[in-house]
Amino acid sequence: IIANSSDKPHNLYLSQNYPNPFNPSTTIDFYVPESGNLNLEVFNMLGQKVATIASGYYSAGVHKQQFDASQLSSGIYVYVLKSPTEIRSRKFTLIK
Repeated sequence: IIANSSDKPHNLYLSQNYPNPFNPSTTIDFYVPESGNLNLEVFNMLGQKVATIASGYYSAGVHKQQFDASQLSSGIYVYVLKSPTEIRSRKFTLIK
């Protein structure tokens, strides 16, 4: 996601998942500029939380998370990365 240190963002960064659309699993990359607690969660289009992908303390740097959506229905979802100071979100599509 980030080629070299000069490309590193100064803020929390959330990449688009791949593949997208997906069935049933996908990968999400994100960059953490400073170590701290994060939550990566999935919401349906009604704003209801349907899954927690990751939660806990992460060191500064690039991280990858696999998400298995086999328990969810086909549709468009929003995944949200929350730090104590920033929030980033993107949409993804699950097709079964």
